[in-house]
Amino acid sequence: MLTVCIQAGGQSSRMGEDKALKTFLGRPLIQRVAERLSTIADELIVTTNRPDDYGFLNLPLFPDLKPGRGALGGLYTAIASAKHPIVGVVACDMPFASPSLLRTASRLLAQEEVDVVIAKSGEGYEPLHAIYRRETCLPAIEAAISADQWRVIAWFPQVKVRILTTDEIKQYDPSGLAFWNVNTPEEFAEAEKIATSQ
Repeated sequence: MLTVCIQAGGQSSRMGEDKALKTFLGRPLIQRVAERLSTIADELIVTTNRPDDYGFLNLPLFPDLKPGRGALGGLYTAIASAKHPIVGVVACDMPFASPSLLRTASRLLAQEEVDVVIAKSGEGYEPLHAIYRRETCLPAIEAAISADQWRVIAWFPQVKVRILTTDEIKQYDPSGLAFWNVNTPEEFAEAEKIATSQ
């Protein structure tokens, strides 16, 4: 059973407005992400500190359980708020988040008995498009927060991490767009163009 959590935190400083609520092809971007991922989720939830703004989604909304702890605190909230033992965590500003890649990652997590299945690109790990085992990841993240660590992957040495290979990513995300998060109005416009041509 899979919970998918969409994280609607962040400041959206480069966009100048809330990215999650910005209109993307006629509806809020987060709604597009939610609809894409609803096909694989047994439970779909959203983490946000502004629940009033996201009521229109009709999804369970969870505020930060570790306020002021940045991305690591957000990841803790996402995994802690999930009902199911396997949790997919995705950022709200990924218009091409890949259901097939996440489904494959959750299958690998079960088959290979690992705790995290994650992609690693030239820019590093992609923790906000990854799959986590709730039972083992939660105490590891909590320990990292207690030790005043801030990096979102600071706790990885405590668990079994399976990195997706380039070939696996290509097979399930042939467009190569799954990890693209739109940060500027220009990127947003470009993503809309790509989405209409797909």
